[in-house]
Amino acid sequence: MITDLLRKLARIAWFLPGFLLWAAYPPMGEKTDVLFALAPLMWLSRRGDARESAKRWFQSGAFYWVATLSWMPAIVKNGGPWPLVVLGWFALAAYCAGFFALFGWLSAKVWRWTRGGGYGRRLFAVFLAEPLLWCGIELLRSRLFGGFSWNQLGIVPANGGFGAPAAIGGVYLLSAVVILINGTVAGIAERVMRQVPRLAGIETLIATCCVFGVYWAASFVSLPDPARARQVKVALVQRNFPCVFKGRESNPYETYSKLLESAAALKPDLVILPESGLCEFGPVDQQGALRFADWVKEKTGAALLAGGTRFSDGREYNSAALYSGGDIRIYDKVHLVPFGEFIPGDKWITALQKLAPVGSCTPGELKTLPLGPGDDGGRLGVAICFEDTDSAQMRALANMGAGMLVFITNDSWFSRSIEAEQHAWQATARAIETGLPVVRVGNNGVTGTIAPDGKASWLPGPDGRPLVDAQGSMLDRVALVPPLGEDGGRRGHTTPYAAFGDWPLGVTFALLILAMILVKYIHRYEKRRYLSM
Repeated sequence: MITDLLRKLARIAWFLPGFLLWAAYPPMGEKTDVLFALAPLMWLSRRGDARESAKRWFQSGAFYWVATLSWMPAIVKNGGPWPLVVLGWFALAAYCAGFFALFGWLSAKVWRWTRGGGYGRRLFAVFLAEPLLWCGIELLRSRLFGGFSWNQLGIVPANGGFGAPAAIGGVYLLSAVVILINGTVAGIAERVMRQVPRLAGIETLIATCCVFGVYWAASFVSLPDPARARQVKVALVQRNFPCVFKGRESNPYETYSKLLESAAALKPDLVILPESGLCEFGPVDQQGALRFADWVKEKTGAALLAGGTRFSDGREYNSAALYSGGDIRIYDKVHLVPFGEFIPGDKWITALQKLAPVGSCTPGELKTLPLGPGDDGGRLGVAICFEDTDSAQMRALANMGAGMLVFITNDSWFSRSIEAEQHAWQATARAIETGLPVVRVGNNGVTGTIAPDGKASWLPGPDGRPLVDAQGSMLDRVALVPPLGEDGGRRGHTTPYAAFGDWPLGVTFALLILAMILVKYIHRYEKRRYLSM
């Protein structure tokens, strides 16, 4: 009886890594947990049982993703159909947990290969195979089927003041560092239980040198000098407008007047409203929105950037419009959210378009928006909602000459949940990766600015945490990075990651998978040859 009880407790214990990993992100934000949360699972993988490893990784991953995505049911109280919401919640959690299981299965295969092959194979597994497998699988999750690039392991150190290596290898290099540290903890446990020779203690020293080496290399990445850049005063307005399923306010001018009152006295250069900020004034290129932009100009003397809808040739776009110097420049969202802004296949089966909550949107073309007349005054790279999780798209904007990234979003669909703060954490990595300042405005939060080194200044609430589900505004100065090649300013790419992107990781990951396949078939061939003799 006691044995059966212990076995049941052991099964439950495999949920602990998922719990610890979840605790590293908001709402708990126990960032140090990420350094050892996965160590028990990595210890299990080193036993070489691929099926058992995949099972336990999936189990912990499912717990982690269900807990992490616990903000999804918030859409029910905002009018979402609960059966579809709950189904989508668990389906997405299971899908993401599948990538955990894939890592568990592949890493166990690697460790089975290390047996009887000398200490060099073990070092290969610890310092190359495990970090590379994890990062490659994270990259796969971020790109496959449109990608779900949310809460990579590297997001935690990026928001904990240790994100500098992201300028070299993106958030994935940070994830590699986290996996290396977890693997080192697993190795220490192996030595304590005398499962490996004491000589393996050298791994801790090598891992320490590797981690310090990565951060040392990151210290040589030069960022644009803020002292030589144009300072732009930005007024950020967090209106906390109700979800699209709910009604609209009777007098939006009065609401915006109160929110802009303090900012107007400081004469900002640019006023930024969130996604859907113009929804009460009609399409962004029509008279209602133009009149509102003129009203903002009259009240503050500033240009206006805000989100809304646009219609052209029978197509609907989720857009951001920049009203500056009498001109209007429009960016149409490129990376649309499936089942939110469109239903897969709805362009061929038009009846499906009725199921899209905000209508069936059409993707636009990636471009930057000039802040001043012509190309004078710098350029803005705009991302709408989920686009700010797409590191490839943000790199493209940086290489197109953007001097500042502007993220606007409307997370009120998930109001009174932790989604807004989790979403804001993703933006920190984009600032470090591109070497550009980020300005973020959320309809219900989180609103603020992020420096190229990852230091964030959020609009605070009464408790000192970022203000969420409430109205507020703030004004900050942002150093607009000069355009590419401009004399006395920025030259070339802002960061190595902006220059090279994910190609080094993708190619190396593909070569590792290819090598694993070749080893498998060579081993099978040799086994058959031995049996036939």
